[in-house]
Amino acid sequence: MRKLASLAVVASLALTGLIAPALTAHAAGADPSTTTTATTTTATSAATETLQQRVEAFMALHPATEEEKAKIRALVAQLPADTLDRVEELNAKLGIRDTQAAEIADNVINPADYQCQQTPLGDWLNSTVAGMPLIELIILAFTPAPLFPTYDALFFGTESKANRFGVNGEYTNLLTSQMKDLRGFWDVNGSDIQLTPMHGADVFKDVNRLARVIRAMFGGTAEAALETAKVYLQLMNAAPGLQHGAHPYFTFNAFAFDPSDEPELLAMGLTKKIVMGDGVLQGYAAIGIDSKVAPRAILAHEYGHQVQYAKDLFQTTLTGPEATRRTELMADAFGSYFMVHSQGEALNKARQLADQKTFYNVGDCGFTSASHHGTPNQRYNTAAWAIGIANSAVDQGHKLLVLPFTAKFEVKLPELVAPDAN
Repeated sequence: MRKLASLAVVASLALTGLIAPALTAHAAGADPSTTTTATTTTATSAATETLQQRVEAFMALHPATEEEKAKIRALVAQLPADTLDRVEELNAKLGIRDTQAAEIADNVINPADYQCQQTPLGDWLNSTVAGMPLIELIILAFTPAPLFPTYDALFFGTESKANRFGVNGEYTNLLTSQMKDLRGFWDVNGSDIQLTPMHGADVFKDVNRLARVIRAMFGGTAEAALETAKVYLQLMNAAPGLQHGAHPYFTFNAFAFDPSDEPELLAMGLTKKIVMGDGVLQGYAAIGIDSKVAPRAILAHEYGHQVQYAKDLFQTTLTGPEATRRTELMADAFGSYFMVHSQGEALNKARQLADQKTFYNVGDCGFTSASHHGTPNQRYNTAAWAIGIANSAVDQGHKLLVLPFTAKFEVKLPELVAPDAN
């Protein structure tokens, strides 16, 4: 069973366009100014180098003064050389993919068969990282810093009346109310699923909180974790554009987590969670998706993953990208069915379109990546199909149970993912 299922891979794609071309040029000995195509394989092979070696290679291809590079070297030198290997090992244990050196699966989908394009949400995120100074790019691409808010939420986040959702708490009532509705909608027990926020700035404003996360991730003594936390705070202080962790890149995700079948993870105190990041909510607001729809659609999707965990719906004969795509499109369908059903959120027609646009915007074109979630068109059309199931029911008060709904989805899936380029 997959332990973690996430809404989007948009954040990793945003940085891939900036980082991978330079890594490609480094590996090939090419002039970076003539290298325009990113290759994830190169990023994967580079992961065998130490953190300091990868940073040095990247700096060699990036315009910056020697003074700036010397400052970066001094800061990065204080971090363990095997930091990237340790992150990869931890991500694998918890089911979290290393988005900067993603594992490449067999190419079972032909990209030429599909319409796939950058979405407004992706364009917005790209705009937030474009033109960043060297040190900020290095922190985002070559250190675990962007993962600290994720692991803070996983290890220490709890459901509480004190929680706030959104940078300013603007989605708190909306999401906490919907979580109650979701628990009563599907025929699974949701009482032990905790809804928790992910705030990047909170993690980096307290050295002891950051040290707690670092120790939970990598082990070691409390004293060593505290010293490492101080180094990361030095890095963040040298990169004001990252806003001490408040930059949306740090929390540009929402995900569901279930360690139920993993005794080792349960022994670590991990529990079922849905985590909602500030960054992805900021993104939808920035591109003008209905603020009463996008946050709820995201939460409904993540609850859909919890439904999959509860009913063991990750099992499939599909492999690689196709398997992940099936999982994500199914969660889109669960989410959209709930959003429009009379016993769910009962969205009107205008807001039903906003629901479809929500999922369209987290589609991706990573056809060969094991984390491929489906193209924008596939996600849009899956939401439309689920909406149609709810709207076309003769008895609008009747609600499909999980397994009958899933059976309908499995029949529809081949049509939803059929080539659409022509």
